[in-house]
Amino acid sequence: MSEKICDITVALNTPDDLYYCAEEGSGLYRNSTHLIGFGFDGTACFRKGTRFGPDALRYVSDGIESFSPYQNGCTEDRKFYDLGNLKLDASTGIEEQWKSASSDFETIFKDIDLAGDKVRILTIGGEHSISYAPIKRHLEAYPDMVLLHLDAHADLRDGYEGYHYSHASIIRRSLDHFTDQNELIQYGIRSGTREEYDYMREHKTIATSRDEFLERVKAIPAERPIYLTLDLDYFDPGIFPGTGTPEPGGEDFHSFISLMKILREKNLVGADVVELSPPIDSTGNSEVFAAKVVRELILVLDK
Repeated sequence: MSEKICDITVALNTPDDLYYCAEEGSGLYRNSTHLIGFGFDGTACFRKGTRFGPDALRYVSDGIESFSPYQNGCTEDRKFYDLGNLKLDASTGIEEQWKSASSDFETIFKDIDLAGDKVRILTIGGEHSISYAPIKRHLEAYPDMVLLHLDAHADLRDGYEGYHYSHASIIRRSLDHFTDQNELIQYGIRSGTREEYDYMREHKTIATSRDEFLERVKAIPAERPIYLTLDLDYFDPGIFPGTGTPEPGGEDFHSFISLMKILREKNLVGADVVELSPPIDSTGNSEVFAAKVVRELILVLDK
């Protein structure tokens, strides 16, 4: 049984149905993966609904297999805890909600030795702006971390529609905390401004083919820490319509599995999965798709 490190003092909304029947923990545990929801969509500029993402993903998870034939592994054999959702106060303004929940995330994990205690965090969104606090915390814990960014959009704007920490600015805000030791690798990008594309080409952050991307990940030394931020609009809207800003020409599930098989041999230290918008896909298929993405990530994080 995993050893508890500490209790959690920040108030969280705990869902009734814990993801994949994971044990409910009132604290953080060594050698374990921790799921936490951040259901915020305040800066979404096209179609909202990602605030429902974390609980919708949990709900459908009861109906899918815990066994992955792709990795020959089962989440029932893994030790992970669903911490519930960060609280959001709808009576406050958009920026106040985001800042308060981001601050709570930082409070929960600030004194934890993520590397030494092998504490893994998988954050479920919510729009992409929620990734700021998890990425920042992991950069603090892993000074030489590689940030893998799967997305349809570059997210390199310095702000959007008045929000400095917009969903369209998450990678730009992450770069604010980069040093010469860090590396950004982006793939799936097919929408952005001229300036964003100029930046990606100049700094060689963007991979323009699946083969190039996978080869770049393979080349990362096995022990070097990697964090994955996955915007689900990375996938083609023909197979994943339940996202607020769909872009044609996206990837399929098998490209993601190819990445998972490589990351099993690497040092994936944390991840977030964002931009599931359940109201947009009335079939519920996108929720199931996202749940299987999370299943695969749990198996890689807790290998």
